[in-house]
Amino acid sequence: MADLIGLAASAAGGGVFGLLGTALGRTAAYFERRQQQAHEQAKWQHETALLELQMRADAQETEAELALTDMRGSWQGLASSMAAEAAIASSYRWVDAVRGLTRPALTLLLWLIAAVIYGSADAAGRGEITETATFAATAATLWWFGDRGPRPEGERRQL
Repeated sequence: MADLIGLAASAAGGGVFGLLGTALGRTAAYFERRQQQAHEQAKWQHETALLELQMRADAQETEAELALTDMRGSWQGLASSMAAEAAIASSYRWVDAVRGLTRPALTLLLWLIAAVIYGSADAAGRGEITETATFAATAATLWWFGDRGPRPEGERRQL
């Protein structure tokens, strides 16, 4: 009987240790999965941060390209304007005089409009509209009179 009890105790002990081993294995696997999930989550957060940085860099690159394109367009517009002005042939004296006075008259008119807007706007509304009128007057002044320096010998000045 003692052999039978020893055999039963051995079977029960083996079963208990087997269950404990399984429980420890499951517990270890649970912590391993948690650690793996934490690692994956950190990896995803890192990848998300990298993608956000890439998107910001792409947006800045696009803004820079748009600014460059805008600047090129402005210079091409100035060059076209100057070429069109140079292509105008001389006419009667009074026509040349009126054409020569058009730029100064329009510039003076733009500055008068800017002054009237500044004078008539109250302090609260003076900001944006006054800035816009001043921008237009300044741009016109520099556009129309910016290239009026002395010309090389033999080159005719166009008004």
